[in-house]
Amino acid sequence: MTLWIDIGGRLRKVELPANHGSGEATCLVDGRPLQADAKMLAPGLLSLLLLDPPADPTSPGPNSPNPKSPAARQYRCILDLSPEADAVLVNGQRAPFALDDPRSLRARRGAGAGADGPRPVKAPMPGRVVRLLVAAGDEVAAQQGLVVIEAMKMQNELKSPKAGRVARVAAQVGETVQSGDILAVVE
Repeated sequence: MTLWIDIGGRLRKVELPANHGSGEATCLVDGRPLQADAKMLAPGLLSLLLLDPPADPTSPGPNSPNPKSPAARQYRCILDLSPEADAVLVNGQRAPFALDDPRSLRARRGAGAGADGPRPVKAPMPGRVVRLLVAAGDEVAAQQGLVVIEAMKMQNELKSPKAGRVARVAAQVGETVQSGDILAVVE
């Protein structure tokens, strides 16, 4: 699973192993492997042990090193979701973040985004474009079908996030798309 996380204006690409919940795993942060051990203590409360601590001087300091590795750093992470901005408290320091996960319903529907300005319609999963329901310049209603993609033998109609005009259709019939690819833009 690949996530794009904006932390304090710095966009990070985080690749997590498939089907991984808690425990020890290797993930990639901006292409760099990072060995971590994560344990969910309660909903919204995570104990995180970085076995290869980052060389980033802006990262929060260690809480207490793990005796099994002198270079390990332990963090207590508390999720703080609010209408103003999502954040995580890491060892008491607040770090605002924004998460772009193309698989999430929130990302597909554009929750939290205003109706003003152009809005991209992204592929929620890898698949193949089987039908275009609109062309550039067409007027569309909110939740009107724009593009149909086929994934795992199922057809999925992707809908307009708002009423407006189709500014661009980036997909073509027969084209293979990846999760997060922009298929159309409505303004």
